[in-house]
Amino acid sequence: MKNRFIKVGFSIVIGLNGFNSMSQTLDLNACLRMADTASLAIRNARLDQEINQEQRGSYLSARLPQLNFNADYKYNAKIPGQVVPAAFFGGQPGTYSTVQFGVPYVFSNTLQLSQILFNSQLNYGLQALKINSEIVATQAEMTVQDIRYQVSNTYFTIQAINRQIQFINSNLLNTRVLLENMEVMVKQGMVVETESDKIKISELSLLNTKTILSENLEQLYSLMKILIGYPKDKELAFESDELVEKTLLINSESKNYFALNLVDLQKKMNAEEKKGIKMGYLPNLAFYSAYNFNINIKPEDNFRKGIDGAFIGLRMDWNLFDGLDKFHKYKMNAFNREKIENQYNLLQQQLEMNAVNNRNQIEVKGKSLQLTKEQLVLAEKVYKNANLKFQQGLTSSTDLILADNGLQQAQTNVVSAYIQLRQAELEYLKSIGNIK
Repeated sequence: MKNRFIKVGFSIVIGLNGFNSMSQTLDLNACLRMADTASLAIRNARLDQEINQEQRGSYLSARLPQLNFNADYKYNAKIPGQVVPAAFFGGQPGTYSTVQFGVPYVFSNTLQLSQILFNSQLNYGLQALKINSEIVATQAEMTVQDIRYQVSNTYFTIQAINRQIQFINSNLLNTRVLLENMEVMVKQGMVVETESDKIKISELSLLNTKTILSENLEQLYSLMKILIGYPKDKELAFESDELVEKTLLINSESKNYFALNLVDLQKKMNAEEKKGIKMGYLPNLAFYSAYNFNINIKPEDNFRKGIDGAFIGLRMDWNLFDGLDKFHKYKMNAFNREKIENQYNLLQQQLEMNAVNNRNQIEVKGKSLQLTKEQLVLAEKVYKNANLKFQQGLTSSTDLILADNGLQQAQTNVVSAYIQLRQAELEYLKSIGNIK
């Protein structure tokens, strides 16, 4: 069953100061698609798959005939001699003569053809490469999931910071209106200047928070451009998520435990290694043939002679005793098999537990977001009531500032609960290998 991230909210251009109408507005799905093609990490993972295929092709070439040419052009500055009994040429018995064999120039050319008929390790190597290709493919999928997690997490963090800045801008507007009224009251002698200073402190605090958030936002936009391959000199905007309890989990029951798949592939590799050890007891058989043509030249005698030769043969290599090397390898293979099996069972339990815990966290964070939104509604009411009473002279500025602080904290709690919910959903999807 296919999963996908839902398109959320209606399209609005967001940012610190807003973006121009020419900027491109992206949703999460668009960012993920762009990252799939732009990420250098994903590109390298795909290249690893291509490299593995070429390695298999290179290994398969061992099955094909091998044709080699060898040339040896030699000048004998001093022709080597051989000691033989003089009686061999009719000389005096018991004496020896030195006889030189050969000519000064010898040009040797050899063409050799060989073909493997049976190699005990060839099939094992091919199976190992096949399993390794599955390992590389699984690792590539894990890389894709990691990049998608980074993109999604960055996307939602940008959403949260933008929303926090919107809250601050609204609070600054209210604070400045209040400050203007307060300054008028100070001039009229209705309140002391200290009361106005309290509002100014609140304004400065908001401006400082906005500056910090704005800097973080710029860094996140830069990171997102890198992740999705977006031009650095172009402005980037996203659709607004509106901090609603929309879920990323649509048909999310499909589970891909990539880490578990890797261990399972290790089990297969271990089984193939066991077969390879057993096959090592068998002999290797190869066919080979060669054609040789020698040219012998002795210029001073005007002697030139070409001599050719050819042969075909079978060669068998059989290690009858290897000093118990394969015996010990077989033992190590058995221990590794047991170790991998234990690792598989332990990892399976951990992954399933993490998936359950992450799914439970989604429920907890979802309820937390709902509660913080309700608290925000109440905090807004309390602030409006305190502001009205202050304007009527029924309460002090201290009570108004306390109400304002409560409103700001409620706003921060909503944003925090939102990003925690999104991160919980991402953690769950990542734990089951299903970020799409």
